Amino acid sequence: MSPGPLQILIIILLVFVLFGANRVPTIMENLAKGINSFKKGLKEGDPDKPQIGHDSSVSQKDPVKAKEED
Repeated sequence: MSPGPLQILIIILLVFVLFGANRVPTIMENLAKGINSFKKGLKEGDPDKPQIGHDSSVSQKDPVKAKEED
């Protein structure tokens, strides 16, 4: 069950009463920065987790050459 327009209006009015009209834009700005930071973190991935094929420090041997060396 989704909230109706009247319920959304009541929630918005309660937010203005509790936090004040001057503080609401600051809260929304901080919320937007947090969401953008979260999305950026998802795109970058986990820095502690090694990514296969993207790390140049890990050398991968060619299977054909490995057999020749043995």
